[in-house]
Amino acid sequence: MFRDSWPNQRLLTALVAVGSLVLFSSGCSIRQGKSGGASEPVPHVVTADIQAGIELHIETLSRASGGQFPLTVDGQPLALQLVRIHTEYLATLGPQEHFACVDLVDVKGDVYDVDFFMQGDPGSMVVTETIPHKVNGKPFYFWQQNKDKTWVRVAIDEADQKLMGVIVPEDRFEFRYRVTLPELATSARLWIPLPTSDAFQEVKLTAIDAPREHRVLDEQTFGNKILFWELDPADGGKVLDIRYDVKRIEKSAYQDDSDETARYLAADRLVPRDEAFKAIALKAVQGKPTDLQRARALYDLVIEEVRYAKAGDGWGQGNAVFACDARHGNCTDFHAYFIALARAVDIPARFAIGAAIPSNRDEGGVDGYHCWVEFFADGKWWPIDISEADKYTALSIYYFGHHPANRLEFSRGRDLVVEPGPAAGPINFLAYPVLEVGDAPVKAPVSFSFRRKR
Repeated sequence: MFRDSWPNQRLLTALVAVGSLVLFSSGCSIRQGKSGGASEPVPHVVTADIQAGIELHIETLSRASGGQFPLTVDGQPLALQLVRIHTEYLATLGPQEHFACVDLVDVKGDVYDVDFFMQGDPGSMVVTETIPHKVNGKPFYFWQQNKDKTWVRVAIDEADQKLMGVIVPEDRFEFRYRVTLPELATSARLWIPLPTSDAFQEVKLTAIDAPREHRVLDEQTFGNKILFWELDPADGGKVLDIRYDVKRIEKSAYQDDSDETARYLAADRLVPRDEAFKAIALKAVQGKPTDLQRARALYDLVIEEVRYAKAGDGWGQGNAVFACDARHGNCTDFHAYFIALARAVDIPARFAIGAAIPSNRDEGGVDGYHCWVEFFADGKWWPIDISEADKYTALSIYYFGHHPANRLEFSRGRDLVVEPGPAAGPINFLAYPVLEVGDAPVKAPVSFSFRRKR
């Protein structure tokens, strides 16, 4: 895995939840096998072995329970189906000890993030502990490392902001963006966001390791920069590795001298401005005299109506109609819904996307992209993050008006137009690579990782 290209600690493992990663030590002597005498050879275990072990465990218990995996959470028996194994975080803790994290969904669409501890050799692994960690992105508890390097569970109401993903007032880190090209049957084109500096982040591109030279494209509407490659079949299977040095400060409400508010009242392709959203928004803001109060009412409405769940079809496109109807999705869906409601009552709102850098460790993998929003009121742009506020209720006040320092913004806006651009038309939003082989879109595996600088 990409994060293993940096030095790691042998006795660390991953407790993974949807949208976050926590490392903890497994290092008490009892977990290292018997002491004294000659030790038996330990079979080499790779992540594919751990994946096979957890898949077999889930399949066996599901088959014995009528096709659904049995789990009890807070005294409530559940019947679940497998959604995803977090293959990027499968880990070996020590000899014959392993860890896996799995997403399972129930019949109501609630997604449970479950941690499994396993023992044994390849082909004969046994699950020793099953721990529900999150539901719809909301943790049941956190892990916190003590000064003696041991890890303990921390109740939600006792956790500090750092455990909930917030670093202030500034953060510094190296960020790596790695793309593995699939096999290419013909010529191809690739677009990747190029983060730029602004008042809140200083970004220095330090290295690009790629099979071919790139071009930098200018996206005019929102001011984005985009890395662009023209590829051929000989480039298939190769890796692009891009590194940045980043310094970021906490963002709070700020003034912007550019007069761009009208641009952020117009509809996007998946964020319409119509009577349906206007009716919902007007009802929510009734009796609120200022745009700031109206925006807060819409913020609270989205938190109340939408739950964080990557389940079923349609989520993750930033489709406001989907979010309104399905009442679930990821950060793109939460924020598309808010933007549609805000614009419906003449509050300018704009979209940005990037990565949230883990706060509770100093290096390793970053679990995908994250997005956020700003709205305009009282002469200022106000940063908000509704999906994070939904996950961490204690931070719902903080995220109305703040973005923490541990972030990197990749790009801004929706329906991005560049030249040359994809045959499919404007880019919905740009965080992951956009790859076209011939004129057909093809997925290119991507991974993010970081190393914090002190």
